[in-house]
Amino acid sequence: MAKDNNFDHTMKFNVRAEEEVNEARMVLQEVYEALREKGYDPINQLVGYLLSGDPAFITSHKNARSNIRKLERDELLEELVRAYLNRELEKER
Repeated sequence: MAKDNNFDHTMKFNVRAEEEVNEARMVLQEVYEALREKGYDPINQLVGYLLSGDPAFITSHKNARSNIRKLERDELLEELVRAYLNRELEKER
């Protein structure tokens, strides 16, 4: 029997528990600071890492490279999207 590839349905993505979100937030803050301290543009480096998965985009200063690899990239993206949307939606209220 052929597989039903129906693209008319929306898939649901379940978000993580609050403690995992806090961990992602903390790791992003630590990595951001480590990149700044070493003279890198944190935004460019984080985008490079998130798109490629290559940890070479992240400095090893202050264990930033090791720390960011403890989390999946989707967890980091989820935190970034959550923080951005929360901030932007608050402006509209």
